[in-house]
Amino acid sequence: MNALSDTQADAALTDTVEELTGFASDGNQYLTFRLLDEEYGVEILRVQEIKNLSHITPIPNTPSFIKGAMNLRGTVVPIIDLRTKFSMPPGEYNQYTVIIVVTIGTRVMGLVVDAVSDVLNVGSEDYEPAPSFGGDVDTSFMTGLAKSGDRLITLLNIDKLVGLADISQSN
Repeated sequence: MNALSDTQADAALTDTVEELTGFASDGNQYLTFRLLDEEYGVEILRVQEIKNLSHITPIPNTPSFIKGAMNLRGTVVPIIDLRTKFSMPPGEYNQYTVIIVVTIGTRVMGLVVDAVSDVLNVGSEDYEPAPSFGGDVDTSFMTGLAKSGDRLITLLNIDKLVGLADISQSN
């Protein structure tokens, strides 16, 4: 049995995202993914596609969380490693590591994550606003927390997470 080529695998992932976004109409569905042992979610309507990890061209003089850029069908897409962005220890990329391509305003960006989990419907009974830790702890990148069984998923505000101010910062 032959393994799928990168192009076939990318097409299958894109088809899956298109199917999933067809069900999301009220903005309460989230694509969940893992970083280490933690689970996070982004609004499914912001997800353009999920790509297998492929060649990323490094860009000099950028913050360490910007891994570089990739060519996505003629569009140059900046790639952010969320582990580095969240000050997590670096990990080995493996067959589960993917790039979630998201839209942020008129921009397209890629987020490197350890693995995609599933799509989660978040009702008002399962949602908690982002906690306030006080002091210098910034939680503006969070929209809240979702409860799913015994799981707690951090819901991300990707506009705040990868805002222009962050990208223009130097190391």
